Amino acid sequence: MPEELRADYVVVGAGSAGCVVAARLSADPRNRVVLLEAGGDDRPTKNLPQFMSNLMIHVPVGYARNLKNPQVNWNYETDPDPSCAGRVYSWPRGKVLGGSSSLNAMLYVRGQHADYDGWRQLGCAGWGWDDVKPYFLRAEHQERGASDNHAVGGPLNVSDITEPHAVSDAVVAACESAGIPRNADINGADQEGAGYYQLTVKNGQRCSTAVAYLHPAMSRPNLKVETDALAQRVVFDGSRAVGVEYIQGGERRIVRADREVILCGGAVNSPQLLQLSGVGPGALLAEHGIAVVKDLPGVGENLQDHYLIPMTWRLKAGVISVNELTKGARFLGEALKYVFQRKGLLTLSAAHIAAFCKSRPDLAAPDIQFHILPATTDTSGVGEGGAMELEDKPGLTIAPCQVRPESRGHIRIKSPDPAVHPSILANYLSDPLDQEVALAGIRWGRKIAAQPALAPYIDHEMLPGPALATDPALLMFSRMAGQTLYHPVGSCQMGSGPNAVVDAELRVHGVSGLRVVDASIMPRLVSGNTNAPTIMIAEKASDMILGKARAAALAA
Repeated sequence: MPEELRADYVVVGAGSAGCVVAARLSADPRNRVVLLEAGGDDRPTKNLPQFMSNLMIHVPVGYARNLKNPQVNWNYETDPDPSCAGRVYSWPRGKVLGGSSSLNAMLYVRGQHADYDGWRQLGCAGWGWDDVKPYFLRAEHQERGASDNHAVGGPLNVSDITEPHAVSDAVVAACESAGIPRNADINGADQEGAGYYQLTVKNGQRCSTAVAYLHPAMSRPNLKVETDALAQRVVFDGSRAVGVEYIQGGERRIVRADREVILCGGAVNSPQLLQLSGVGPGALLAEHGIAVVKDLPGVGENLQDHYLIPMTWRLKAGVISVNELTKGARFLGEALKYVFQRKGLLTLSAAHIAAFCKSRPDLAAPDIQFHILPATTDTSGVGEGGAMELEDKPGLTIAPCQVRPESRGHIRIKSPDPAVHPSILANYLSDPLDQEVALAGIRWGRKIAAQPALAPYIDHEMLPGPALATDPALLMFSRMAGQTLYHPVGSCQMGSGPNAVVDAELRVHGVSGLRVVDASIMPRLVSGNTNAPTIMIAEKASDMILGKARAAALAA
C-alpha cells in the first residue's frame, strides 16, 4: 500500500479557486497543504500531445485549440435541453493545473457592485461590494496603474489588448451613436458602456491562476501538489470530513485532513463530489446506493449559466478582419510578430469589445452584455475537429447575453462511479424574462450594426438574417443558435435557506471540516465573466479559513 498522505488542509481541484487557496494557505509555513488535481501539469512535458496542449494553454489565442481537447478538458456534455428543442451543449471545463483559467478566454470582468450587494441582501453577510472589493484589489496587478478601483502588486496580471482594430474602433463609435456610452473601464465605478476588454495576460502569455499563484508556491516544502489524482469521495468520521479518497496511477489512496477539506472543483465537480460522498438530495443518493451523511436537497440545484446568442455580419470585400489574419502569409507574419514582439493575433481573446446596456430604459443597471469581435467562426470546426476555426471571408460577430438569467438547471450524479460524468441540465431560456431579454439583445445588436460608423465595413447581416424579423422567429433562432458562455455557477449556493449548501463562510451545512470554495457557491450569477469573481471568492475564503477576515472585522 502506498504511504498515506496527511495535511492540515486538503484542497480538491487546482482550478481558478484551488490554486489561489493552496497558495494562500501554504504561505504560512505552519500549514501543511495537499492539492489534488485530476488533470496534469500545465507546463512543458516530454509527451508530445501533452506538450502541444500545454503550449496552447499559454499562447492566448490557443484557447480555441483546447475547446474539446481531452488532454486538458473534462469535455462535459449537457443532457438534451427541453427548453431548446433537445439540443445537447458542450461544456468545456479545465482538467489541468489552472483549471478553466487555463482554458478560458482571459476576459477580466468583475461584474456590477450591485451583484454583490444582492448577495448580501439574500442573507450572505460579508459579501457586499464593500466587503469583496479589497479581495479583487489584492488579487490584481493592473498594468494601467493603481486607482480607487484598481491595484498593483497582486499575482493576477490585468492588461490591455496589444493592438486595437479599425472595425472594433468603429463598433465602439456605433455603440455610442446607438445610445451606449463609451466606457474605458467596465471594471470601474460604472459598468454601463462600450470599450475594449481587458485580459488576464502578461507579456503576451496567459496569466492563469496556476501561473499567477500556484507555480510560485510549488517550491514550498509544506505544499504538495498531486496531479492525475481523481477524487472519489470525501472521507467522513461521523459528520466530520477527515480526508479524501482518490485514484492515482491506478491505485486507490487517501489523504487525511487534520483541519479541513476544501472543495474547489467548480460548478460541476464540487456538487458531483459532494453527492458521491453522501452529501446531497437523500432520494438521489439512495437511488445510487450511496449512504447519506447529510440530506442537503440544494446540492446540485440552482445551476445558472450565461447564454450567448451569436449574431454575425459579412464585411465588405477588402476589409481585413481577424479571419484573414489566420490564413497563409498573414498568419506567418502574425506568428513572427508574436515571437519577437508578443503582440498581434496570437495574443487575441474571444472578444475585443465589451458593451453593457439595458433591455429596458427603466432598469437601474445593464442586464445585457455583448462580446464583439471582428471575426466569424466556422462552427463546424468545433464539432468535427474539436478546435475553433475562423471563416475565410471577413466577418463581424456581435453576441449578446443576459447577465442575470432567471432560468435554473441542475447537476446530478448518474452513477456512484466518479468517472461517470453527471447529468447536466441547463434549461436555457426556460424563463419568460430570459426570452424577453434575448430578444432585446438581438434588437440592440441590429441597432449597433445599423449605425453610420459601421457603414464603411458591413456588407450584410448573416445571422439571424434579415428574413427573421418577428419575435417568435427570433426566439426560435435564439434557442437553436445560442450557446454556453462557459460560466456555470450556483450549484452549491451560499445562504441559509432550505436549498442553501454552504453558509457565509462557505462551510457545508450540517457537517464539519468541509467547505466549498469556487463559482458553485454564487447564489446568483454575476453581471459578467466569472473568472475574476471566482478568484475573489478564493482570496476571501482563504482569509476566512485562516481567521484573518474575522480578526479584521473584530478590529474594525
